[in-house]
Amino acid sequence: MILPLVVDTYKSMPELIPVLSKKEIERSINDLASRISDDYQGRDLVLIGILKGAFIFMADLLRQLSVAAKVDLLRFSSYGAGTSSSGRIRLTKNLETDINGSDVLIVEDIVDTGLTLAYLIDYVKTFHPGSVKVCSLINKHENRKQEVTIDYYCHDIEEGFLVGYGLDYDEHYRNLPDIYHLKI
Repeated sequence: MILPLVVDTYKSMPELIPVLSKKEIERSINDLASRISDDYQGRDLVLIGILKGAFIFMADLLRQLSVAAKVDLLRFSSYGAGTSSSGRIRLTKNLETDINGSDVLIVEDIVDTGLTLAYLIDYVKTFHPGSVKVCSLINKHENRKQEVTIDYYCHDIEEGFLVGYGLDYDEHYRNLPDIYHLKI
């Protein structure tokens, strides 16, 4: 099988510093899914994942929920091929699900600057959901430019450019099962 060879190759690269293991990620998602399931019991829940980074986290979270949920995906672009946000946010994939009156949980891989998330929350509210809350795998503080409320998150991380488990650098490293700090 090719994947373990690729993962082993990435792990041996000196610029990847381990931050979170697959087991730590799984444990935190299970705990988070339990909290979300309790909070949304008997409600009309719609998960809106942000492509591309959140697709792995959202799939694992969805499988652990004990409540029914609809799913939709949005795609915004603000990074390009760099390691910092360009500050320009473009919508590249729109909503396809009617969320009017529904409880929406925005699912992000990482909240970094807060700029994209603030824009996204305002955008989702234009569809008149019953409520909007935010769920993120990682709450990162280093580059925060706009304060946003993150209602649910798995890990607080202060700094570093993170890759793995859906997080990428120029479309690379998403496939890694663990999360690493990429030293550039």
